[in-house]
Amino acid sequence: MAAAAGDGSSTLKRCLGVLRDARNDSEQFAALLLVTKAVRAGEVDAKTRRQIFDAIGFTFPTRLLVSRQPPPGCPPHTFRALGLTLLACFCTDPELAAHSQILNKIPTFNDVLVSPCDPDGTSMIDDAYQCLSAVLATARGPAQLVTKGTVSALCQAYLSSGYGSDRALTLLLGLLAVAEAKCWQRDAPHLLAVLSKLSDDFLKTEDMTKFEFCEVLPRFIPLSPPLAQDSQGSECLHRIYKGLADILGSKLNQSQRDPALKLAACLAQACGSEWIPAGSAGSKFLALLVNLACVEVRLTLEEPDPLEAEGKKEVVTACYVLIEMGIQECLREEKPLLEEVQKMQLLRIMEEAFGAVIFYLRQVREEELQDPFVFASVRILGAWMAEETSSLKQEICELLPFLIRYAKKLFKEGSPAESLLQPELASTEGSALPQDALRFLLPGFCHLTAEDRPRDILVAEGAPALLCEYFLHQWEVLTSESGSLTPPTSPEMTLPTMCGIFLNLVVTAPDVIRRDKSFSSLMDMLLKSLPLLLPQKDRLVLAANVATLGLMMARILAGSDVLQSSPSAKEFFRAAVRFLSQAHTAQADPSSGGWAAAVSPAYADTWADIGELWFLGMQALAGCVPLLPWLPPAILEASWLEGVSEFLTRVAPASVDFELVTAFQGVLVELARASKSCRDVILSHHGGEWANLYGMAALEQCLSEQ
Repeated sequence: MAAAAGDGSSTLKRCLGVLRDARNDSEQFAALLLVTKAVRAGEVDAKTRRQIFDAIGFTFPTRLLVSRQPPPGCPPHTFRALGLTLLACFCTDPELAAHSQILNKIPTFNDVLVSPCDPDGTSMIDDAYQCLSAVLATARGPAQLVTKGTVSALCQAYLSSGYGSDRALTLLLGLLAVAEAKCWQRDAPHLLAVLSKLSDDFLKTEDMTKFEFCEVLPRFIPLSPPLAQDSQGSECLHRIYKGLADILGSKLNQSQRDPALKLAACLAQACGSEWIPAGSAGSKFLALLVNLACVEVRLTLEEPDPLEAEGKKEVVTACYVLIEMGIQECLREEKPLLEEVQKMQLLRIMEEAFGAVIFYLRQVREEELQDPFVFASVRILGAWMAEETSSLKQEICELLPFLIRYAKKLFKEGSPAESLLQPELASTEGSALPQDALRFLLPGFCHLTAEDRPRDILVAEGAPALLCEYFLHQWEVLTSESGSLTPPTSPEMTLPTMCGIFLNLVVTAPDVIRRDKSFSSLMDMLLKSLPLLLPQKDRLVLAANVATLGLMMARILAGSDVLQSSPSAKEFFRAAVRFLSQAHTAQADPSSGGWAAAVSPAYADTWADIGELWFLGMQALAGCVPLLPWLPPAILEASWLEGVSEFLTRVAPASVDFELVTAFQGVLVELARASKSCRDVILSHHGGEWANLYGMAALEQCLSEQ
């Protein structure tokens, strides 16, 4: 055998010599046939393959690919097959696989896959797949494959069920794993056709391959575009739902249940609950799904070494996605999938699962803090804390020091921004860790800062300073998004929630605001940011939060340097007065023929979110007037008094509700008391008359005093 191998090696060397010294195509072709025979027999190592390339280069294989005249007595594709074999040989060298001469032949490889296959043409298909697989493994390869039409070629090859169709599916899975969004943007119809076949096979299959489909299908469920918005996509989702219902309604072992749960989680992440039909069957399926997820979480996390088994983290992370869908469905009031009894049962079961999550997090050691599964566990607990404020309160309070320490560690260490946008169901084994744990904890913290014990723990653990720093960071990120479309994970969603937390602290723990130097920095930032925010009509909710928080904090920090008639303080209060003054308008009332008070059109769409803030802001402005001597002249300069007078004089008193009258009176009384000029302006605009008309007794009395 050794001698035979030696003979083969020496023959190959002689052939390479002929290739290098060939005087014409005939000599080169004869030597190539021997080389190709050796290559197909797998007799060449990496070094020899490189020698073949050095002897041949790309020029001759390229000529072979385009040659249409076969040698006498040979099949029509002889030259093309020879060229493909050589390129497949070259592609085993990663450096050559990334070469532009290979990349520009991607359309040729695609063409081989979709062309009718002769019985003796299978080696060409094998070589084409080898070339495409090698290109996929290179840095530039996936993008090149997508732009040069490989996705549609692979889809057609798979759907044809011809020779090599299983390799087409494997390659598609690899391509979707690294370039899902680009694939769907360019080739959605072809990918939908594959998903249609896969989902149909999944539904009809009754043997163990049904569970193999559970592993394949998630790669064909895109986060975008939404499948449910397309009729073909909706049909696919329905078939997958029915297939999963068959599986989960049967008695399963763990190796069968895990892939089914991961597939369901993938659908939940991409489509919410839209893939589950309304009605009794759908509600029972949803309840079963969430129930199974909760049981899996408990069984796994209550073990002494819960995540030792291979793949367990991935399964529990999938269960977290399903539980989060369960939380949303339990809260849903419009067209709910679940009945009230089912909601109550699920909330009890989820509470037990979250008890297990808390139990697990309390065991986490310092060296495990970088584990993405810890992040996934904190994230799902944050989703529970955001909605369910009464259960597990004692346990959550005990865990708060860990949550603050964990969120602070991740925030301080920083994170690549793109990791925040990775799908949460992505493998938890990877090294890319989403670092923004605070974002998921903020809604829960907003509830907790309204209560004495958890607020005391948060303050003792340094949460206010951390949140101030995080707020400043998020503001920087927001202002750096120059004109870009704001993703759902953006600061625009987190900043108002943080304002809510700070408002809770302002009301319930003003000493913390006075004592903690971080709030001076926050105050300074609020003063500078409102004038920038207010003109941006699409950011009115954020502007309302910033204005109200700034006014509330100004009452506490009135003695600080930054509020002593500084330019930024004056600009802030001008902007705040503008925000408050533009909220209401006089609107024609057809029934009376007169004018009625109404929320301004610019505020109407968001009034449900900002109405309470507006009233709080008016109250805070009234509180600032006696504390800041320069404020009444600034309000006079803004002509706010004239605007209020005109509004109250024009509208019918019956159209102005009591709460609005009280808000106006609070500010007017403080201005009249603090400034003779303000009092004179109110009186000169018939303030005594409309104060009487609206029942503003405190203002009437103030105006009557000499």
